[in-house]
Amino acid sequence: MDVQTYVSLDATDMARLIKNREVSPAELVEISLEQLEKLNPSLNAVVKDRKDQVLREVAKSSDNIAPFAGVPMLLKNISQALQGESLTSGSKLLTTNISKQNSNLVHRIKQAGFLFLGHTNTPEFGLKNITEPELYGPSRNPWNLEYSPGGSSGGSAAAIAAGIVPIAGASDGGGSIRIPASFSGLFGLKPTRGRTPVGPGVGRQWQGASIDFVLSRSVRDSAAMLDLLQIIQPEAAFQVPLYLDGYKQTLDQPFKRPLRIAFTTESPVGTPVSEDAKHAVHTMVKWLEEQGHHVEEMDNGVDGVQLMRNYYLMNSGEIASLVQQLERGLGRAITPDDVEIETWLLNVAGKSVTAAEFSASLSSWDVAAAQMAMLHETFDFYITPTTAFTAPKVGELTHSSMEQDKLREAIDQLDKQDQQELIYDMFLPSLTYTPFTQLANLTGQPAMSLPIHLSEEGLPLGVQVMASKGEEHRLLQLAYQVEKSDIWVGMNGNPFFDRVKVNK
Repeated sequence: MDVQTYVSLDATDMARLIKNREVSPAELVEISLEQLEKLNPSLNAVVKDRKDQVLREVAKSSDNIAPFAGVPMLLKNISQALQGESLTSGSKLLTTNISKQNSNLVHRIKQAGFLFLGHTNTPEFGLKNITEPELYGPSRNPWNLEYSPGGSSGGSAAAIAAGIVPIAGASDGGGSIRIPASFSGLFGLKPTRGRTPVGPGVGRQWQGASIDFVLSRSVRDSAAMLDLLQIIQPEAAFQVPLYLDGYKQTLDQPFKRPLRIAFTTESPVGTPVSEDAKHAVHTMVKWLEEQGHHVEEMDNGVDGVQLMRNYYLMNSGEIASLVQQLERGLGRAITPDDVEIETWLLNVAGKSVTAAEFSASLSSWDVAAAQMAMLHETFDFYITPTTAFTAPKVGELTHSSMEQDKLREAIDQLDKQDQQELIYDMFLPSLTYTPFTQLANLTGQPAMSLPIHLSEEGLPLGVQVMASKGEEHRLLQLAYQVEKSDIWVGMNGNPFFDRVKVNK
């Protein structure tokens, strides 16, 4: 197989070719490693490869009858632990951390037969919508290396969009699957809270806001992965009934009736929204209307600013708790020099948050969930831009040394209310790019990003579609229809893929 053919295949195609003995796992792994060696120096998508290990493992995969036996894949360098491998979460504090066991999610992916090439870049503790950790440096967007692929699953997005692998591990605590999907021209699905495995050792992540799943180029790959990963997990805090009809089996089924769909292009926090983002949504709306669906512009009624304040309060408590755990493990106090500015400020602010305040903050999530449930009594889907703008430039959203010094000094001078205000202001430039995605994390709903628009500068931008809890199958049905239409951008215009075509 040549590289031109390789980059045109999704994971489902690769698995089919292996089963038909038209290609061997060794051939696929060899090309993927060549792609990694050639492209990663400019992308910085992968921070730790497993070249020697995967070459040994591929020799044992020839008799594996698992559905994706021999297909190369990457994991995200946070929460997706692979036994014996480094897992740093993008933090200097964890440079020597070696996973003692597979995470539950990785265990199930491994059972499916995937071969892991390594771990992808992520911001420290997954706290940002860009991927520029001090430990590893920035990941870059294959569409234009001056721009970010987003975050926190930015390394995974860059690797897929460059053609290193067809699919990669990702997670989403505030948009970290959908944001890089939007910025990188990919398909990104955040499943319903409780749908995919967590742990071991924890029953929830970020109080249920965060989930682990994948990023992909094709809808059917994400559907197949959801079939493999959906689970009733007794130790998990959240449960959702299994979808027994099979996500991949449902893809090509038509909707039984015309859909009712609500949409907005207004930022929920009052920040600007680009013409590109508005155009993307209107392109989607026009297409839906042409298919016979009823589409109506409507506000969802959720107080987006207050929801974000509660989101950051949760982040504060979670990071303060994490820092305490790390201090116990290290046997010393953690200092501002040990962590990045976002981690430090959240940690300081989190120490002042009372249990009552934390509980009240979580209760607001349920209020938002009730408001969205009421909306979905009338509307099947709720559509927004995935991101308010195309990708930011690398470095644009990273605070300078002087800014960081001012923030560290300021946080200690403020009372707890003003500390939370400072955190909101610190994240506001990033939030301006991505104000739409956090809602689904806090309500627990499934949401996806579809690659719909390409700006005049040649950068992609996605449209987000949300559905009621448990209705990933309907999102995937819609995505599959859009994927076959002419409004799906995908990799069209991606210079990495165009270059491969030219070299053919």
